[in-house]
Amino acid sequence: MTDAAAPAPRARHRVVPGAPGSRRAAVTPVEAGPIAILPSAEPAFVAAVERAGGVVAPLTAATRGIVWTAASGSEDLAGVLDEHPSVAWLQLPWAGVDAFAGLIGRAAGDGRVWTSAKGAYAQPVAEHALMLVLAVLRELPRRVRATSWHVDEVGRTLYGANVVIVGAGGIAVELLRLLAPFGARVTIVRRSAEPVVGAERTLPTTRLGEALDDADVVVLAAALTGDSRGLIAAAELQRMPRGAVLVNVARGGLIDTGALVEALESGHLGGAGLDVTDPEPLPTGHPLWQAPNCIVTPHVADTEEMTVPLFAERIAHNVRAFLGDGDFEGRIDPVAGY
Repeated sequence: MTDAAAPAPRARHRVVPGAPGSRRAAVTPVEAGPIAILPSAEPAFVAAVERAGGVVAPLTAATRGIVWTAASGSEDLAGVLDEHPSVAWLQLPWAGVDAFAGLIGRAAGDGRVWTSAKGAYAQPVAEHALMLVLAVLRELPRRVRATSWHVDEVGRTLYGANVVIVGAGGIAVELLRLLAPFGARVTIVRRSAEPVVGAERTLPTTRLGEALDDADVVVLAAALTGDSRGLIAAAELQRMPRGAVLVNVARGGLIDTGALVEALESGHLGGAGLDVTDPEPLPTGHPLWQAPNCIVTPHVADTEEMTVPLFAERIAHNVRAFLGDGDFEGRIDPVAGY
């Protein structure tokens, strides 16, 4: 050992809850018991269950909880549930649960508790959203492709900008905190009109157009449901002031892709930062790859290095709730679909 001071521990992300008033499912008591981790039991997730006092065991008739670790496999999971009606709690791995929407919808009223990772990955995703906002405002998509020196005095600041965030979950709450030093004037658009702390105003989704009228930046951080699919289409893009920018870190289906391409190519939209697209993966040669001032990242706002410890934390919390200690986090309302 040397006398040199040990390096400070690396900062870790934390779970960020959504704004008060976000939709919550009614509390349902469940019967605790063995927990199966499917389709693959990562050591970090096994450790999380055991750390919280749960018992990890192979799937049998005695299984009462399931931690599902795959981003897809709705039909496989449906088969598991059909064969094991005694399962009382299911933990899904991502904040967005649209890949399981049909299964969750059919589960309405069956007494099972469904939980997602909503709020768990809010910090890395909000960080990525801020990066995309700054990159598009400063015209980085075009500048990183340049092969010669060209001064054009183009670029805008985030300081004092009118920012609209669609959604009021953990990503929105964390992004509000990150935007505070810029003095941005933030409008939150959400299902509920209940005010969100830190936002200059909060509007219901029915008043989205009003929010878009003076937006410099629009960030999508909402769940994809039947009601929100195509939320930003040609009419909404036209309501945004010429030169405004659009960032999507939620789901590609929130935007009408054809309308987005047209708005970028016409110059009405000042730029776009997309971590998610529709279709996804975005095909080689798609117009968005070459659209003016558009940056596409391949759904990597939260990488495995970031998500594994955060999902493990969510698992541990919900295992404790499963065993009767506290409330579940990330409760899914099967009727609302998120």
